[in-house]
Amino acid sequence: MNGRIAIITDDPGWHGKRLRRAFAAQGYGSTFLSLTECRMDLEGGVGGLVLPGYEDRLPDGVFVRGVPGGTLEQVVLRLDFLHLLPALGVPVYNSARAIEKSVDKAMTSLLLHQAGIPTPATWVCESEHQARTVLMREVARGGELVLKPLFGSQGTGLRRLARPADLPPAQDYRCVYYLQRYIGAVAEGWEDYRVLVIGGRSRAAMTRRGIGWINNVAQGGACLPAPEEPGLFQLAEAATRALDMDYAGVDLMRDRDGRLVVIEVNSIPAWRGLQGVTQPDIASLLAHDFIDRHVAPGQLERRA
Repeated sequence: MNGRIAIITDDPGWHGKRLRRAFAAQGYGSTFLSLTECRMDLEGGVGGLVLPGYEDRLPDGVFVRGVPGGTLEQVVLRLDFLHLLPALGVPVYNSARAIEKSVDKAMTSLLLHQAGIPTPATWVCESEHQARTVLMREVARGGELVLKPLFGSQGTGLRRLARPADLPPAQDYRCVYYLQRYIGAVAEGWEDYRVLVIGGRSRAAMTRRGIGWINNVAQGGACLPAPEEPGLFQLAEAATRALDMDYAGVDLMRDRDGRLVVIEVNSIPAWRGLQGVTQPDIASLLAHDFIDRHVAPGQLERRA
């Protein structure tokens, strides 16, 4: 084996098995590692960092498959490990900064907007009065809003707001209102697109068709082949560049005028549903890109 890759996850499952096989095909062994098991020890470890299984020598690369939730202090500490690893010569895929930008939906929306990437009108605030004012204005114009948890995935916690009375107490959403203009279909035909961008290129895509207005696969959405539309892929690639990610799952939707807009950018995307409607092995594409662009060059430098 050429080296060792640590796959950061608390639930290896299907994705972990695919990644281990893909790294093995590249000549690299791999182990699963939870960030909850890592620690700092300035009198031990390597550079003050202790990773179980890597006490004497750090891995040649770290592939982030999951960052578990927890208290603010726990999450900050876990991201600290991902920030420290590159300083010790270990490439991390995606980087801690990329993960921070995509996990925070407000930051994602702001960066997309600043880069000129079309994305729904968005409002983020702590004040219930301010949130209600925005909702009343949108309703008066014949529109609706979508309320999302600032930190969340897989369509969990999404709520459509069609009247001022629909606005829940701020405590229900951890005292932060993240509101987006609803741009989906009025009744039928709910669908959006997921494009997987790897190394700056769109490598796989699918249409997600929901049984309701939420199209996520975890919420019952069906996976179908995506249309061969260059604009879809170009917009996904531009969104990934705007957030400076090695790879990303980019969610896009058409507004009522048929224009594509970026809804979300995921730095730790699942791809089981996507794999079912695309031919290339996605884990192999990810492993090859990581090794080729980040791990192998670093190994040569260390040997020199």
